Amino acid sequence: MAIITSAGAGIKAAGRATILQLRAAQATARAIEKEASELVAMSPVPIVVSSRCDIALAAGAAGVNLPESDIPVEAARGLVGERLVGRSVHSLESALRAQGAGADFVIFGPVWASASHPDSPPVGIAALAEVAHALAIPVLAIGGVTQERIAQCHEAGAAGYAAIRFFE
Repeated sequence: MAIITSAGAGIKAAGRATILQLRAAQATARAIEKEASELVAMSPVPIVVSSRCDIALAAGAAGVNLPESDIPVEAARGLVGERLVGRSVHSLESALRAQGAGADFVIFGPVWASASHPDSPPVGIAALAEVAHALAIPVLAIGGVTQERIAQCHEAGAAGYAAIRFFE
């Protein structure tokens, strides 16, 4: 499983990903909905929308991914029903809470230093392994993922990885 998490990279990266996440925190709701609808219509892989259950539903997306500080997984599940609900997490405790609340997957990291989150210290591959082995749902690595590090993610037990710059 590979997720691209970015606005704008879209379809050109879909051949390398198994799911696309639209992440456009600075965009207006209207702009996000427009891009999400276009991605859903054109993408060969499922689309999830970051943070916006309403837009995921309006665009017919496969689901939503929630940052750790976002609404509870249970609330999102109540809104999106059987669609995918993921949670971005930064600790084993948060990952376990997300799984217990009904998340379908977690995105864990940053595993390595990441330009996207310069103020977040990397947790390392050992922490990824700990989380991946503790959960029954898919765990995706994020943060500093490169072509050379994908094998390390899988060896640690991750179901895949999420990336921004890797796909650009």
